[in-house]
Amino acid sequence: MESLLLPVLLLLAVLWTQAAALINLKYSVEEEQRAGTVIANVAKDAREAGFALDPRQASAFRVVSNSAPHLVDINPSSGLLVTKQKIDRDLLCRQSPKCIISLEVMSSSMEICVIKVEIKDLNDNAPSFPAAQIELEISEAASPGTRIPLDSAYDPDSGSFGVQTYELTPNELFGLEIKTRGDGSRFAELVVEKSLDRETQSHYSFRITALDGGDPPHLGTVGLSIKVTDSNDNNPVFGESTYSVSVPENSPPNTPVIRLNATDPDEGTNGQVVYSFYGYVNDRTRELFQIDPHSGLVTVTGALDYEEGHVYELDVQAKDLGPNSIPAHCKVTVSVLDTNDNPPVINLLSVNSELVEVSESAPPGYVIALVRVSDRDSGLNGRVQCRLLGNVPFRLQEYESFSTILVDGRLDREQHDQYNLTIQARDGGVPMLQSAKSFTVRITDENDNHPHFSKPYYQVIVQENNTPGAYLLSVSARDPDLGLNGSVSYQIVPSQVRDMPVFTYVSINPNSGDIYALRSFNHEQTKAFEFKVLAKDGGLPSLQSNATVRVIILDVNDNTPVITAPPLINGTAEVYIPRNSGIGYLVTVVKADDYDEGENGRVTYDMTEGDRGFFEIDQINGEVRTTRTFSESSKASYELIVVAHDHGKTSLSASALVLIYLSPALDAQESMGSVNLSLIFIIALGSIAGILFVTMIFVAIKCKRDNKEIRTYNCR
Repeated sequence: MESLLLPVLLLLAVLWTQAAALINLKYSVEEEQRAGTVIANVAKDAREAGFALDPRQASAFRVVSNSAPHLVDINPSSGLLVTKQKIDRDLLCRQSPKCIISLEVMSSSMEICVIKVEIKDLNDNAPSFPAAQIELEISEAASPGTRIPLDSAYDPDSGSFGVQTYELTPNELFGLEIKTRGDGSRFAELVVEKSLDRETQSHYSFRITALDGGDPPHLGTVGLSIKVTDSNDNNPVFGESTYSVSVPENSPPNTPVIRLNATDPDEGTNGQVVYSFYGYVNDRTRELFQIDPHSGLVTVTGALDYEEGHVYELDVQAKDLGPNSIPAHCKVTVSVLDTNDNPPVINLLSVNSELVEVSESAPPGYVIALVRVSDRDSGLNGRVQCRLLGNVPFRLQEYESFSTILVDGRLDREQHDQYNLTIQARDGGVPMLQSAKSFTVRITDENDNHPHFSKPYYQVIVQENNTPGAYLLSVSARDPDLGLNGSVSYQIVPSQVRDMPVFTYVSINPNSGDIYALRSFNHEQTKAFEFKVLAKDGGLPSLQSNATVRVIILDVNDNTPVITAPPLINGTAEVYIPRNSGIGYLVTVVKADDYDEGENGRVTYDMTEGDRGFFEIDQINGEVRTTRTFSESSKASYELIVVAHDHGKTSLSASALVLIYLSPALDAQESMGSVNLSLIFIIALGSIAGILFVTMIFVAIKCKRDNKEIRTYNCR
């Protein structure tokens, strides 16, 4: 049956509004197709028309609106538009000339595709009459040209497949005249073509056939029985054969519509006229209107609604109460006037009509929702204008059948994570009616923020000799994004400190940003060092930033002074001075080194024990001098305990024993002053070297001379 498919008309129109596209697709399919019939490949047609579909997604798009979801649907994976069951156009749209099913779909990029599917009618129904037999009574006095309306046949098919004509069994007395009603339906009137004579023949039987416009046509028949009655001198007559009146919708019951008047000049019961609706008037019309049988006043009895029906045709007959009365007929066309009694109705076409989510990265023009506004009124009463209230980064774009809400500014969830939008719709009626619908737009997070350190530069001061694993400081970076996008982890950027990886000096907790020392720092080796800490979030792709950390290592008094002069052997130094040294004679200079800095490394000197009465020491430069003279009776040696101490908070010190000898050898050379032992040592070494050099030259000359005399002699 797919060969019967008629997707003959495909209208593609692309309307771009910044980033959003609107595409219209039109298809047609005949009614009565089996369930599962493929109407069209919407995905293919939409893609060819420029509709952006992501082939990586399992669902190409989603249906946001479907006027007949029980009849047709789109497979979200394949994009095929298929029937879900047999479609009976006559049941779906009845006599409407066009039968349309509308769908609206949205792609993942929020582009909109409007699909119209026309259901084509098949001539699958035959005309039928409401009864099997039509009974008529016609006075023998009926003149040629007298018309009597007949019950119409009904055909559920529409257009040319509906009832097109009627045929009567051929005869000379009666004929048919085909007329068309305001709704396009056709009915027949029986026409008396020749005078009747009851005495000649009082009863006639014919068949009426109703034919539709199919090829071949379907038909329905009904029997027609005509009884010719005795004449009644005068018959009721309406002033007009048709009347047109109007009445506002929502008119209360008993509202007058029209007063009909049929005149009959007879007296008594022969001239007494009664009014009634003729058989063609359907049940719904009889619920809305009634006619007073005596006065001919037509009044409203039900709730008139322009949106339900705006034209009603009343077939009225007037008949006197005399014998063999010939009824008069007229048609009353009642037009219902529209009043502005329906406020606009706003429907938000979204997954959740109360909440819409949109990414903060959505560009201007991005469609976040579809809005359909309807007003059942007509004309200006049903002409609706919409607007979006408030100062919000969104705008309303109106189309023929719906509107879209678009992004109209930069969205930033970190500044504004939610908006409350209100759509207001007003019609053009008097008085104006309006309605409003509010919904929430939630801004979803995107990884658009780098982690931000609380400060770009951190500094910590730590004393040397710290314990390995000691806590140094914490760095902190904040990322205002949500979830993994805002989850920050830390790491140290690879670098070198004194030709060693920084990872051997410090470590960082990747979650908390706490930094710990991995070794005991030594101020004398490293006074300060810097490294960078990287903060990165958990988004895809990850965003990152860095900060600089400087570690300053403070000196601790951890080095004891070391005495370097005079030279010590097992902590003892021996010094010789002449016995005849005077007061203030420089005995020796005590020197000590301390690798600490500042007060921790500033050394002063003192004598703590020994023959302190004969000597003094300068605390600053360490010079040891005599404080008295020595005589022949003075002892030959003296002892001093010299102490060098620093000025740390906890002072450290070093001591040495200095043995001072009075040298007699130095007494005979008083005029020479004090002897410099180092100079004597240098002179002795130089003399020995000179003697050795002369000896080597002498041996070399001797060997050369002997070699000339004895060639075989080996000088070596």
